[in-house]
Amino acid sequence: MTTGTAAPRIALDPFVTDLDAESAALRAAGPLAAVELPGGVPVWAVTHHAEAKALLTDPRLVKDIQVWGAWQRGEIPADWPLIGLANPGRSMLTVDGADHRRLRTLVAQALTPRRVERMRERIGKLAQGLLDALPADGGTVDLKSAFAYPLPMYVIADLMGMDEARLPRLKVLFEKFFSTQTPPEEVGATLAELAGIMAETVAAKRAEPGDDLTSALVLAAEDGDRLTDAEIVSTLQLMVAAGHETTISLIVNAVVNLSTHPEQRALVLSGRADWSAVIEETLRYSTPTSHVLIRFATEDVPVGDKVIPAGDALIVSYGAIGRDENAHGPTAGSFDITRETRNRHISFGHGPHVCPGAALSRLEAGVALPALYARFPGLDLAVPASELRNKPVVTQNDLFELPVRLNP
Repeated sequence: MTTGTAAPRIALDPFVTDLDAESAALRAAGPLAAVELPGGVPVWAVTHHAEAKALLTDPRLVKDIQVWGAWQRGEIPADWPLIGLANPGRSMLTVDGADHRRLRTLVAQALTPRRVERMRERIGKLAQGLLDALPADGGTVDLKSAFAYPLPMYVIADLMGMDEARLPRLKVLFEKFFSTQTPPEEVGATLAELAGIMAETVAAKRAEPGDDLTSALVLAAEDGDRLTDAEIVSTLQLMVAAGHETTISLIVNAVVNLSTHPEQRALVLSGRADWSAVIEETLRYSTPTSHVLIRFATEDVPVGDKVIPAGDALIVSYGAIGRDENAHGPTAGSFDITRETRNRHISFGHGPHVCPGAALSRLEAGVALPALYARFPGLDLAVPASELRNKPVVTQNDLFELPVRLNP
């Protein structure tokens, strides 16, 4: 078996100039690929569907950064641009076992199916308001900034009970948080300001609780669930980050996929296919999260003909996994909303660590996309798809902008 540095490493492009080609190269390297993250940080990536499901439930892989040999040896600088994703503070993203169940349960209790469904009307009103602001007579707009971005941000602000006046600053901070191009001298300040905003939100809800997730977490802590302020702050940061970025990319990618596959668009607009099929196939084919950082091996973990050595780090490469032919057949590289395996993807994770906000993200897209196409059924890209540019974010399948013609 191959271990350690014996296998050649695939360097992930910090500018994400061709995510599809990079994902294909990762898949071709086998179910376990040796990878170098931006900044020269060596990790392993799981790239196939079956192996990812197995590793996501393997107790030998944990979230405790202290297990990471490179971290212990001081090889990961504090100003590494991705440090906020590798070591984001104590939340359900970074703990295992009983602590993970405790934190996850509290979030899940605030995101019950009933609470999520109650948000349908509010999401619909937000979507219609944003559509009303678009040119009624058509024209060219950046659909990401005008629709796909603000909708999830307003929804997450509602869910968290956050002041909407903070949203423009949060946009700037989260762009720095995710980007591989954030200057090292700004990394610490970005993380500190994000934590400060979340801490102020917690303080405001402790003083005046409401019907929102932040208040629910604060009240749970006061009722004896042993939730510290630091855990609440990290959990809020995680939920805001995951809660808006994933949904933005889901909406954007669905529009791109329908625009570049007009026969698929015709199926859903004619009612011969459901919008849920568009959403699930988009999640599989162009998953919003390209890579998830990071887990650490407590002992040697064999994967195929390779081994993750004890102390090494693993990332989950969902962009590669979604098009695994072993899971989705020889046409895995095609966008097809009639595909029988479209619901088989694991783009929201798998096992005990599956994203608790998955239902909300699906609901937002399930409200936004039909409303968008009902208003502008002729919507199409304003530029060739080859000219759309990915943001320099190795963890997200995210475009700078989405120029569309509303009525071509």
